[in-house]
Amino acid sequence: MRKKVAAVVSGAAFLGFFGATPAMAGGDIDNLWDPAACAAPSGSAFKFHLYYNSGQNGAYRNIGYNVYNFDVLWNGNNAPGGGTPLRYCIVGASNPLPGSNQTVKNNAASGTNDHYKYKARVHFRSGYGGPTDIMNPYQHIDRFRYVYNENASFSWAS
Repeated sequence: MRKKVAAVVSGAAFLGFFGATPAMAGGDIDNLWDPAACAAPSGSAFKFHLYYNSGQNGAYRNIGYNVYNFDVLWNGNNAPGGGTPLRYCIVGASNPLPGSNQTVKNNAASGTNDHYKYKARVHFRSGYGGPTDIMNPYQHIDRFRYVYNENASFSWAS
C-alpha cells in the first residue's frame, strides 16, 4: 500500500513539475500556437482581435493573453533573450488578405474587444508603456488614435 501511495504522490509531483500548470497554460505559447489565434474572430475563444487594416479589414490575429512585446514571444524552446514575433494569420490561400504573415508589431490599424468583462489595451511601447488605445468590453476601434501602426504590446484590464 505504501508503495502505491508513494507512486501516486511521485507521479503527481512529476506532473506538477513537468506538466501544464496555470502559469504555463496561457501566455506567449498560447498566443503563438493555439488554434484560437487564427480562428475566425467571431468564433475564436480568444476575445481580442487586431487587424492589419482600418475598419477591421485585412489579415487579423486573435489574442487571448497579455503580450509584453509583440516581437519577442517565448515559443517554449528559444534561448533567453530570443523569441518569436507574433504574426498576422495567413487568410486566403490563393489570394491572401493584405497583411497575411506580416509581423503584428507596428502593423496594427484597428481592433475589436469581444470580451464581456475586461478592457483591452494596445500600447505604443513594449512592456505596456506609452500612449494607449483602450477598448471597453464589446467595443471596436476602426482606426487606432494613439497606436496606429505603432503598436508594441497588449494587456487586459478590469
